[in-house]
This record gives sequence, structure tokens and C-alpha cells, in this order.
Amino acid sequence: MRAYTLLLPLLMLVVGNTALAQDGSLRERLRERMQNRQADKQATETRSPTSALPAGTHTLSLQHAGAQRTYIVHIPRSLPANQAAPLLVALHGGGGNMRFQADDENYGLITKSEQAGFIAVFPNGYSRMPGGGLATWNAGNCCAQARDKGSDDVGFIRALLADVQQRVAVDPQRIYATGMSNGGMMAHRLACEATDLFAAIASVAGTDNTRSCKPSRPIPVLIIHARNDDHVLYEGGAGDKAFKDKSQVTDFTSVPETARRWMQRNQCSASAPAEITLQVQGARCERHVAACANSAVVEVCTTETGGHSWPGAGKVRRGKEGASQALSANDRMWDFFQSVGRKE
Repeated sequence: MRAYTLLLPLLMLVVGNTALAQDGSLRERLRERMQNRQADKQATETRSPTSALPAGTHTLSLQHAGAQRTYIVHIPRSLPANQAAPLLVALHGGGGNMRFQADDENYGLITKSEQAGFIAVFPNGYSRMPGGGLATWNAGNCCAQARDKGSDDVGFIRALLADVQQRVAVDPQRIYATGMSNGGMMAHRLACEATDLFAAIASVAGTDNTRSCKPSRPIPVLIIHARNDDHVLYEGGAGDKAFKDKSQVTDFTSVPETARRWMQRNQCSASAPAEITLQVQGARCERHVAACANSAVVEVCTTETGGHSWPGAGKVRRGKEGASQALSANDRMWDFFQSVGRKE
């Protein structure tokens, strides 16, 4: 018995070392545990699927495709109690995260949510970082790890909307999507693959780079893009100065081609002239309305300056140039969503 007692610690050590050899080093396991704890700290509030959300901003998480995915939701204080509200999904740019997109100093969408009375949802893209940083979206041909790993981001957005609708009253006929850059590209993919959920989309500085697109119905699309964008070039391609590693992106579709594709999908008449809906110094909006099926209009707003940015944004700067102030992307897109109405 004494010999067994002496051998037991040795046997446990051998077994333990074998397990570590199979599962990785203890240091790696401890690092993973620390990363998981840090990720948990990013969630300032996690509620069960049946809990109601009060007014304010909340960070939530859910399990999808074997991974924990997170999102921020803002419930406007101006929203009347028990009234089903419109909802806007706002997708961050490539290399960003939900917190950056939700920061009111960057994009002002929280303020717009309060003014217009819509629920604002900021999902976090695919990320290998513990805090969800440097995230990207699988928008088809772009971008980076989300694309290369085949991240099911359409499925994640579907699960997210189902999760939100268990927590707060949402008008299912007035759910919209927008996004910046890679997030705008993801909005195009949602219009292609989740038309059963979204009434309309608005893409800022992001063109259609889907690999296939067969929407179940025509869907209104707003495209906002700067003519001098040096990341996602207006006439197509990726800017040389913006992307050092072109393998992380793609040869971006041009703005005119993106508009042409949506006009074709929405069965708009290509021969009819576009209607000018905004003409100010530094910006012009044209809406294709003629013979579009189900009134699924396609509108393109072009700013002359601002580069790769969110028009009307104050703090965010990419390169030397600030965002164009010729129009407000927030105001323009919400007016567009209101004008195209509800999902048919």
C-alpha cells in the first residue's frame, strides 16, 4: 500500500504530461483561459433569451456555429413602451469592431436612433482576438479571415435578429441593414441572401462583392460612396496605398456596376433616366425608379470628396482627409428607408 501511495503521484504526473502533450502546453491552455476571461469582460451585460431589455445600450452574446458571437443593441429612450419599433443593423468596417461602429463620436448612430426612434444593433464580425478586435465580414469575395474561414455571418445575423426579437418588440416589416466598407459589402450580401428579413439596405463605401446573388424578392438599395475613395475605388479595384496585402481583400466591383446589378435584380428599366433626388455642392443623389418591381428603387449618392469615409461623420478620419460634410449618411439613409416603406 505504501508503494502504491508513492507511485500514485508519479503515475498522475505521467498521465498529466501525456494529456498536456495531446491538448497543448499548459501555458497555451492558461493563455486561452485568460483570453476567454477577457472576452467575457467585453460583455457588459449578458441576459437570457427571454429577458426584456430596458432603454439604453447593452452588450450581448449568443452561440452560433460553435462560437460565441457578440453584439451591441441600443434601445432608444424615445421609444414608446410596448410599441414595435423599426430596427437598423449597422455593420462595422473591416478591421474594426462593434464598439467602434457604436461609438457616437465616430458615426452618430446612437443619436440618430434616439431622434428617429429605431433600435440600433451593432454586431461584431469574425475575429480571432479575445476582445473581438480586427474583425471582418464574409461578404463573398471579401474580406480576410472571415472570408477565408468561411464564417457563417449571414446565419449569425439571422440568429442575432431572432435573439433581439425575443427581448424587445420589433416591427418585422421595418428591419434594415447598413454598413461601412466591408460592412457595406456585407449589407449587400444580406440583401442577396436574407431578403425575407430585410426591407432595404444602405451601403456606405462598400460595393457588391458577392459570389452569387439570388434575392427572393426585389429589395430597395441605397449606395453612398465618395468619388475619390482610395480604398474601394469608385470605378472598381482596390487602392494601392490603402491595402498593402491585396490577398486580404479583392478586386472590388465598381459603384456603377453595383448599381447596374441591383437595377437588373430589381427589374428596373435601364433606359429610363434617373431622378435627381439631391443636388448640393459636393454631393449628388440619383434614384432609379422607372419600372422597378415592387417599387424596389436603387439610389446612388456620390460625394466628390471624403475618401473612404462615412459622410457627415465628425471624428473618424482615414488618411489626411476628413469625411465629406456635403450630406449626412445617417440622415440620407433613414430618409431613404422611410420613403421605400415596409417590407412587402
